[in-house]
Amino acid sequence: MGAYILPLDELGMGDVDTVGGKNASLGEMISHLTASGVQVPGGFATTSLAYRDFLATDGLRERIDTALAELDVDDVEELSRTGALIREWIMDTPLPARLHEDLRTAWDQMSGGADIAVAVRSSATAEDLPDASFAGQQETLLNVRGFANIVAAIHEVFASLFNDRAIAYRVHQGFDHHQVALSTGIQHMVRSDKGTSGVMFTLDTDSGFREVVFITASYGLGETVVQGAVNPDEFYVSKRALRDGHYPVLRRTLGTKAIQMVYNEDAADSDTVKQIEVDPADQHRFCLTDEDIVALSKQALLIEDHYGRPMDIEWGKDGVSGEIYIL
Repeated sequence: MGAYILPLDELGMGDVDTVGGKNASLGEMISHLTASGVQVPGGFATTSLAYRDFLATDGLRERIDTALAELDVDDVEELSRTGALIREWIMDTPLPARLHEDLRTAWDQMSGGADIAVAVRSSATAEDLPDASFAGQQETLLNVRGFANIVAAIHEVFASLFNDRAIAYRVHQGFDHHQVALSTGIQHMVRSDKGTSGVMFTLDTDSGFREVVFITASYGLGETVVQGAVNPDEFYVSKRALRDGHYPVLRRTLGTKAIQMVYNEDAADSDTVKQIEVDPADQHRFCLTDEDIVALSKQALLIEDHYGRPMDIEWGKDGVSGEIYIL
């Protein structure tokens, strides 16, 4: 009987088929780079087997197959109608009893009975398909609290595999809908809502030049940067200067940073996060210090050296502890 739940610290790149690329990579970094100073929030992942067994519940897979077999994806209204119906079926289908039980155990161990906040992210896995087949399936839910909401968030991640864009893409590419499976990652939240976050690349994304680290950064949770909803600060860092111990920042560009995503503390609101305007004084200053930039760049080099190829890396700085985490 295969596992439905695996701790992130037991995962590595050999587990891509089981937990998808995102979760496998997080586990790889926890296992191999923690000792070097790369910090990744802990947690656990649901496996692709958990997803496939969920689809076998209450004839869900057969209903999805029937609905998609009759679908003309170029009919936008029909696509919208069918996609919404499939997602509703997924949200209404209970998790298999063993998965629900294993999830409860993992959650109790992770939370220790405390009211902790977690991020629930999708991590897609597919047999013999290119990464592009996952287009549109990057679902992330932040500041999720309580076991019932964890279960609902996992349903939402599973349902995201059948958003309109993802359905149409797979049909147009001739991909089998069931070749793709989803793992979910449940991780401790980093309080970057009170700090900063962004994405960094171990090359210049415009030219492909390999001797720089390119960092984007803004206030609050990183989804605004990932989704392109904010104009972030940008920093270029020399890898050679960094390795030689010299001042490494080559260039910095001030972004407008007009909005930031923060926790929604209103318990009556179903949205766990919200966007607020950034204070004008903060908009007009860089959100990272030189110390932050150097610390981030050093982590980027450690990660690139480990994987042996250029990397794009999500990061967050906890505004409470001041610690930097790779997400």
